[in-house]
Amino acid sequence: MEEVMRLANSGIVWIIATLVLAIVVFQAIKFIMLAAKTSKEIGMSTEEVHSALKTGAIAAIGPSFAIIIVAISLIPLLGDPLTLMRIGIIGSAPIESVGASLGADAYGTGLGSSDFNYQAFTTVAWTLCLGGVGWLVFTALATKSMSKVEKKVTNKSEKSKKTMMVVTTAAMVAAFGNLASAEMIKGFAYILVVITASITMIISTSLANKHQLNWLREWSLGFSIIAGLFVGYFAL
Repeated sequence: MEEVMRLANSGIVWIIATLVLAIVVFQAIKFIMLAAKTSKEIGMSTEEVHSALKTGAIAAIGPSFAIIIVAISLIPLLGDPLTLMRIGIIGSAPIESVGASLGADAYGTGLGSSDFNYQAFTTVAWTLCLGGVGWLVFTALATKSMSKVEKKVTNKSEKSKKTMMVVTTAAMVAAFGNLASAEMIKGFAYILVVITASITMIISTSLANKHQLNWLREWSLGFSIIAGLFVGYFAL
């Protein structure tokens, strides 16, 4: 296992991980630049763009906690570079954890076991990389086409625009509802956390809309996450 860790933390692995992360950072900066450029075409003001960026940054705080915890747990098993590369690209804590376990099991060993050798490490690395290829390929090939379809639908009539808004809103509610319900079935403490976060979000949004507090609207999700974490700490 010690020899595997030396390989996992070798210079060449660090170079590959650094290059991959550099590409991810470049993409993030490029997306922000494209969004800022497009915002002028759809009539968004500079203040609205800054508000959207701050809201997105705040919304990323909660999921980042889970990713950090998983990264810390995987570093002793897979080394710093591979963990950093995988978490930096996909950022899905459950997928990376399950993928690493499945890769090790497929080779016939377990993460951290005494017989976890070079071949097992390579199997885990390939499992993680291949497991994330589908998402990246679909995004690269389908994003532009989906945008064209969305424009065709919304340009038909005013009713089509409203229908598209309803569909996208329903999709978001369904996605987050699915995630929340999957946790709520685990017990009363989880239900309490979800209810607390929901109530905090509703109160924060209502106060922001009533008193025109833009800063509170931007931080409403952050406050709901903190409230959920606070209740979860004592309830779980």
